[in-house]
Order: sequence, then C-alpha cells, then structure tokens
Amino acid sequence: MNRLDRFFEITARGSTISSELRGGVVTFIAMAYIIVLNPIILSGTPDVTGNQLGFTQVSAVTSLAAGVMTILFGVIARLPFAFAAGLGINSFLASSVVGELTWPEAMGLVVINGIIIVLLAVTGLRRLIFDAVPIQLKLAITAGIGLFILFIGLVDAGFVASTGGPSPPVGLGSGGAGSISSIPTVVFVFTLLLTGILVARKIRGGILIGLITGTIVAVAVEAIWHLGSATEKPGGWGLSVPTLSGSPFAVPDLSLVGEFSLDSVGRIGILAAVMLVFTLVFTNFFDAMGTFTGLSKQAGVADDKGNFPRLQSALVVEGAGAVVGGAASASSNTVFIESGAGIGEGARTGLASLVTGALFLAAMFLTPLAAIVPTEVAAAALVIVGAMMASHLRDIDLADFSIALPVVLTVAVMPLSYSIANGIGVGFISWVVVRTAAGKGREISPLLWVVAAGFLLYFARGWIDSLIGV
Repeated sequence: MNRLDRFFEITARGSTISSELRGGVVTFIAMAYIIVLNPIILSGTPDVTGNQLGFTQVSAVTSLAAGVMTILFGVIARLPFAFAAGLGINSFLASSVVGELTWPEAMGLVVINGIIIVLLAVTGLRRLIFDAVPIQLKLAITAGIGLFILFIGLVDAGFVASTGGPSPPVGLGSGGAGSISSIPTVVFVFTLLLTGILVARKIRGGILIGLITGTIVAVAVEAIWHLGSATEKPGGWGLSVPTLSGSPFAVPDLSLVGEFSLDSVGRIGILAAVMLVFTLVFTNFFDAMGTFTGLSKQAGVADDKGNFPRLQSALVVEGAGAVVGGAASASSNTVFIESGAGIGEGARTGLASLVTGALFLAAMFLTPLAAIVPTEVAAAALVIVGAMMASHLRDIDLADFSIALPVVLTVAVMPLSYSIANGIGVGFISWVVVRTAAGKGREISPLLWVVAAGFLLYFARGWIDSLIGV
C-alpha cells in the first residue's frame, strides 16, 4: 500500500485510496453511455461501398480501447483522467467522411491524425502551444467546459431540447415545448436535486450515492410503467433502458481490431485527404488541450500558469489514444470531460484511472449490465460537475474589456456550438486581435498568433473545400 501511495502520490495530493476507488467508479458510471452511444453513431451509417459496422462489434472495441488507454494514462501520467471515443470525431467520421471512404479507410485517417499529434507532442511543439495560452484563457476554457458539460447533461436528460424553429433554438422539455412531461426527465430532476444536496452538505461519496440512488429509482420506474426506449415510443428512456432482464454477460466480438487502411489517397486524392486529416488533428488537438486544462484545474494539480505534472507524457499518451482508437475501429480515443465526475468525487491520481479502465475492460463482458444506468441519471452528475467547473470564472478579473470579451466568447461558444475546439478557437482569435488593438500586443506569444491563424483556416475549411473542389 505504501508503494501504491508513493507511486501515485495519493497522500501528497490530499487524497485517499478509498477516494480514488470511488472516483474511478463514478467516472466510469458517468462515461458508460459511450459503450452504447459510440456504436449507435458508427454502426448507423453505411460507408461509400454500402458496408456498415456491427453494433456489438463497435461496442466491444469501444470498451477495449477505452480500458487500455485509460489504464495506460493512469500509469504514465498518473492523473485521474479517463479516455474513450471522442464524440466530435466519431460524429464527423459518420457524417462527413464515410460518404467518400470505406470505414477501414476512415479509421486509417484517424490513425494518421494520431501519429501527427504524437509527433507534435514528442517534439515539444504541443507543450509550447499549451504554455503560450494565457492563464485567463485557460481559466475561461475550464469554465466553458463546465457550462458545456452542464448543457450536455440538460440535453441528455431531455430537460432542454431543440424547438425545431429558428427562435428560440432550444426550450424547456421535450421538443422545447416549455414543460417537463416525461418520467425519465423527472428522474433526472430527482437525481440532480438529491446529488446537489449531498454535495452541498459535503457528504463523502455524494455523487456516487446520487448515481446509485437514481439508477435504483429508474429501474423501479421502468418495472412499474414499462416506458421502454424513446426511439420506440415517446416519453421513453434515452440511450439505455434501466432493466435487469436477461443475462448481464456477453462474449465480446473483437473482429474490428486491426481493420483499418492507410490507403485513402487512392480513393479521394491527396488534397481531400489532407483537408480531412487537418480537421481531425485540429479537433483532436484542441479538444484535448481544453479538457486537460479544465480537469487539471478542477483536480487542483495545475500550477498558476495552468500546467500540471507530467504534462509532456500526458500529451503523448493522448495522441496515442487516436492511434489506438483508429486501429481498433472505435474512432479516436481522447480524454473525456466526464472525468470531472470522478474528480468531483475526490479522485486526484492515476489510481482512479486504473479503476475506470478496469471497469471498461470488464464492460466488454458486461455490456448489458453497464447499460442499466440510464443517460438521464448520468446526466445529473454532469450538471453537478459542470457547475463546479464554471465556478472558476471567479478567478478572472473581467474589469479589462480586452480580457472580458475573449473570455466570455470562449465560455459561451463552447456550449452554444457544442464544441470545445470552437470555443478555444474563437477565444484565441479574439484574444490576439482585441488585446493587440488595446496595446497589449507585446504580451502575446508569437505562437498564439500562429495558432489563431490556424483556427481561421479551420473555421473557413468548408469555404476552402468548395474553392478547391474537395
């Protein structure tokens, strides 16, 4: 136990083994939805040849890649950050890439993207970019991710939804009708209030207690009312139905491991392939940077400049997540903002990541059991954690408007555009422009100017694609 303590620096970071174990479990519960959601996204779209990925196969490799990467990160970086298939990139693959490529070719682009990110990390360029970001923007990224997590939780729970109209774009309740009319959303409200009370009263294990209680209530509700899935009838559960029927065990099908191809250029040409890889790298790179910033601040391991222990190793391992995810056909694996749920429960070291990773590996055989926790219950933990992270706005002096505008734009654009990278890009661009115009140009790192210019290309990539005929 002493060796474990020294290796992970548990006592040094003010944590305990029980807190790490509990935090790892909470992070897994908050992330378990990816075992169901990732295969829904990836297996629901045929590629250019008409072939589709199998749901059960994608679910198995999703758990495998998440487990391997989370354990690897926990051992090397020794931080309580968990990995899984990134939702931005898997959606991009399904919606924009496989219409032109086969699934193996699309996953090959993910592998190339990961190799590039690893090289950027190994050469130190990724660390230089990380260091070039001013502390005000790092805090804004933390708060923005908090609001993003909170918004994700509200949407996943059905508490807010699209109205289907131009104004307002979202509203309260199903279809933005202005009222809460579904029982699963009521279960979310119950879980949220219970968890909020426990956390406010500083009850140890409050988030975990809330998640377990909410799941028990959800199972009881489903046993009484038989709501079923929302895809089959209105008012049902989101991604998973909380039932205990059937066997909790399933033999994983890992046939998709290694099913990737690096020969996409022959099908779409080098220019189109470069633009696709550019989009993947930018999204992967800055989503992870923002998440690292937010989680390290929340865990209390970041210094005054926002840097954290073993940053270089963390950046390398995160890039390797894209390689592993692409090679396993699970899509790029990256650090998950839901790790904040475990941090909120007390996790401070990589031991929590080992617990989360082990649970993901076990989930390959226990997919039906992992799916019992409904999205509506897990969403409550996301809202709680989002509120915790948003509180970091208190550390930013907004009296200077040349600081206030980029900070507010960063915080607002993340949830409103549903993208961490978009918020970071808008923040970077507005920071270098407004701060320079205010006479603070000498304080800005030249590297930040380069990154801001890169984001301009990133935001204009659709227009550039149309010009070059991609």
